[in-house]
Amino acid sequence: MRISLIVVGKTTNKDIISLIDEYTKRTRHYISFDINVIPELKNTKNLSVEQQKTTEGDLIIKQLQAGDHIVLLDERGKEMRSVEFAEWISHKMNTLNKRLVFIIGGPYGFSQKVYETANEKLSLSKMTFSHQMIRLIFIEQVYRAMTILKGEPYHHE
Repeated sequence: MRISLIVVGKTTNKDIISLIDEYTKRTRHYISFDINVIPELKNTKNLSVEQQKTTEGDLIIKQLQAGDHIVLLDERGKEMRSVEFAEWISHKMNTLNKRLVFIIGGPYGFSQKVYETANEKLSLSKMTFSHQMIRLIFIEQVYRAMTILKGEPYHHE
């Protein structure tokens, strides 16, 4: 199985980029993992929020492949503890043949079309984080899940 993360807009903070790169490298030690960045929309002053979400949504959907299991990282999604997330990932690794695709939307969230395409929604917290920070937090949690599944000492109960 392969895990893909689709994000809207590039990460600009060099410290966050460095940490994302570090945890991506660590994660790839355990599983095939990639990040696909959809460029931010330009000239959005003339677009409504719905138009922006629709345009971003169309770009997101173009990144998807037949058979992908699509999980939106969304504030209204299911919350899990890290151990539960590891068990969830393990189940997906044993039951999915294609990619497990996680998506972080743009600043206004997802279009209705993206919501309709998704298989599941997960929330990483009830708190709100910047889109750049949530990328790092998510990748660290995937790495943590892999170490939990391998019984390695990174995670402590």
